[in-house]
Amino acid sequence: MKECYIDSSVLGAYYTPEPLSEKAQAFLIGIDIPVISMLTEVEMASLIAKKIRVGDFGVRQARKILKEFRSHLEAGYFRKLMPSRGHYLRATDMLATFKTSLRSLDALHLAMASSESLPIVTADTTLRQAAKYLDLPVRFLKT
Repeated sequence: MKECYIDSSVLGAYYTPEPLSEKAQAFLIGIDIPVISMLTEVEMASLIAKKIRVGDFGVRQARKILKEFRSHLEAGYFRKLMPSRGHYLRATDMLATFKTSLRSLDALHLAMASSESLPIVTADTTLRQAAKYLDLPVRFLKT
């Protein structure tokens, strides 16, 4: 696969130990250009902070994970999209269908992926269902 927009649920599994980690790692290795957004960077920090709070690992390991992620960002491993006003408007329209359980930040991810005609890769069932409802290309990774 050439290019895909990678949701933080998949990125989290790539960088942190969880049941989906092997599949996430194999998938990401198999694509040419993983695409994320600036928003994904914030979500990764949030995901790692949550894993510390629930006791999945400690601060030392969290810092190591964030350092690895940042080194991948700096090395240009990901193509990064910057959210624009158009993305926010498209996300608002997606939410205004009132037919999905889509969350605001996930709507923004979908808007960015769709603006680039990219399939979104996710492990989030709600995001997958919303993408299907909105007739957007989605690849679902599950354990």
